[in-house]
Amino acid sequence: MSRIAGRFQQLAQQGRKALVPYVVAGDPALEITVPLMHRLVQAGADIIELGVPFSDPMSEGPVLQLGHERALANGIGLRHVLDMVREFRQQDARTPVLLMGYANPVEHMGYAAFADAAIAAGVDGLLTVDIPPEEVANLNDQLQRVGMDNIFLVAPTTPDERIGRITAQASGFIYYVSLKGVTGAGHLDVADVAEHIALIRGHCQLPVAVGFGIKDAASAKAVATVADGVVVGSALVASMAAAVEAGGGHAAAMDAAVALVTEIRAGIDSIAS
Repeated sequence: MSRIAGRFQQLAQQGRKALVPYVVAGDPALEITVPLMHRLVQAGADIIELGVPFSDPMSEGPVLQLGHERALANGIGLRHVLDMVREFRQQDARTPVLLMGYANPVEHMGYAAFADAAIAAGVDGLLTVDIPPEEVANLNDQLQRVGMDNIFLVAPTTPDERIGRITAQASGFIYYVSLKGVTGAGHLDVADVAEHIALIRGHCQLPVAVGFGIKDAASAKAVATVADGVVVGSALVASMAAAVEAGGGHAAAMDAAVALVTEIRAGIDSIAS
């Protein structure tokens, strides 16, 4: 059983829901990413999602696009991200780490080489936004060879028949995009989210985590009543950027992220199991 599957199983047995914070590796600075990962775990994160910086992050809204730009300006690439995970693993062998990004850096490294390097670093799963299930077989072969999960997105506009094709290729969990369009924008409709999660569960027994539009304890609590996990990304990246812009520096950025994750953890845990 993978670390991701094991964590969801453990949480289910405890009647709790997963909190998955997303940060762009190297934003706002290379040297704070690993310390931030540890602090997010201490604040209640169950799985860490690390964004791999990319020059054309087409699925991201303005907040995360800026995060990618800042990380790229800091010279961060896929190999740096793997080094960060390796460093994180020196102190934390239990918390699952998921990489989220785009196909180009993985293809450039080569699927087999990436799988070997990622599993050696301590990566547990990969979510590539722009590889559809029809084209993922070669990558999946390599991920399965080393025991890494392949996470897929399902959107509100995904037809039921296509959900089946996606879930047939997925492992670890399904990431449900709660809003149409790009990350971090729009209005969260929990009843609609619940309806789509039911469709997904009709195809597989994988846990379903919900992201896009989670910005505070209230929205996280609402989603956690119907999902197995909650992903918070844009709000987290925005909180760090605001702290830096206010002159607080990198320490203030970490403090802002930890405060938000602590608040969201409390919101999630306030629901009845």
